[in-house]
Amino acid sequence: MNKYSDIINRTFIICFFLLCFSISAFAQDNHTSVAHVGLIYPVSTNGKNAGLYTNAFSLHAIAGLSKAETGVAISGVSLLIKDSAKGVQVSGVTNVILNSAQGVQVAGVTNVIRHDAQGVQIAGFLNVSETSGAAQIAGFSNITHKSANGIQVSGFLNKAGNVNSQIAGFMNIAKNVKGIQLAGLINVADSSDYPIGFLNFVKNGEKSISLTIDETSTLLASFRSGGRVLYGILGIGYNLKSDNKSLYGLEAGLGAHIPVSGKFRINTEITNLTLSDFKRGDYFKNSLRIQPAFKLTPQLEIFGGPSLNYVNYAKGKGDGLMDHYLWKKVKGEDFQGLYLGFNAGVHFIL
Repeated sequence: MNKYSDIINRTFIICFFLLCFSISAFAQDNHTSVAHVGLIYPVSTNGKNAGLYTNAFSLHAIAGLSKAETGVAISGVSLLIKDSAKGVQVSGVTNVILNSAQGVQVAGVTNVIRHDAQGVQIAGFLNVSETSGAAQIAGFSNITHKSANGIQVSGFLNKAGNVNSQIAGFMNIAKNVKGIQLAGLINVADSSDYPIGFLNFVKNGEKSISLTIDETSTLLASFRSGGRVLYGILGIGYNLKSDNKSLYGLEAGLGAHIPVSGKFRINTEITNLTLSDFKRGDYFKNSLRIQPAFKLTPQLEIFGGPSLNYVNYAKGKGDGLMDHYLWKKVKGEDFQGLYLGFNAGVHFIL
């Protein structure tokens, strides 16, 4: 039986390749092929003329070359498509499309599309195109030279002209952003109302230097930057109250402007403050702030309001900073507490 099975399998394989060859040969006049199967150019059913063919299905062990793809194309390493692609293209390393693409492109490393990419591009490292459609998802970076009509998601950097939304592990760069810009650190844009990052350089947004003090007598100098609605906070400071210890402060957070009238608005903020003397044990405070603010001049704003604070610290680093708690828990050298406080200061708008 094994002998007959081997004969049948070999016959099937031979027939399959003859079928592919016959389909290719039958379609030579108009350079279209139902199926293109090969190892690496020019070892394939379309041979040395593979770059002239439009294929409905392609399967290559190493690399494939074609004029266009209209269905599914799969390659172990790479695909080079000299014109356009529709449907699904999947490669172990890279997809290169020298015109436009519609559908889905998946590459282990890089998708490179010279012109328009309508659909979804997924790459382990990098997506590059002139414009993009529904989504670009990359492990490292998405770069669109003109508009990105959907969302860009990357582990490090997104760059586009006009874009709907961007999410990056480190940095987003765009001109006009319709939705959100979410970055681990930096957002850059001409127009972006909803940037979510600690540093936001928005041309039509707002940047300010702030001096603040809270109920623990922690004095902070902070940089606030963002769009017309959302902004980020980064600050450094020093606690004036702690006895026999020098506690230095580092603050980070996010805020939102709620306009009320021309000169009056409410700033709501979520922040984290760390106080440390760079020895064992630190003090952490997470705060929700509601801060009415009034502009004395276009560049000068005063503000102040209540805060709800959760603190946890060890090694006595927060002893004496607050006496009255809504709730507290002590376990060994660790302390947790919840209390009401305040925050007040002045913004110097740049």
